[in-house]
Amino acid sequence: MTHDDVTRWLDAYIDAWMTYDPDKIRGLFSEDAEYRYHPWDEPVRGREAIAASWLDGPDAPGTYAATYGAWAVDGNRAVATGTSRYDDHTQRRTYHNVFLLEFGDDGRCRSFTEVFLQEPDAR
Repeated sequence: MTHDDVTRWLDAYIDAWMTYDPDKIRGLFSEDAEYRYHPWDEPVRGREAIAASWLDGPDAPGTYAATYGAWAVDGNRAVATGTSRYDDHTQRRTYHNVFLLEFGDDGRCRSFTEVFLQEPDAR
């Protein structure tokens, strides 16, 4: 994987999240991928289970935005950083994210672990 490959994957990740299109979600991950919402979680295993997990309780359209970028790439492993912002008109939240990624030879993610911190409310 190159820096540009990871950037393209992250852009596709954001697009899949914005649309909640099951095919786009599945297209990001290998058949046997592992997805962890937190480092200590048991992983969600398999692209079908990952897509189902994403689709179980989706965020309301227009209430979130994200920017992520490749921070480091070493062979098939990458670290990405970015922010996720939520605004549902009752509450605003910003999260600072780190993604630990491992890719297969086909460019699909086979291991995804998210680490995030919520930014303190400035008010």
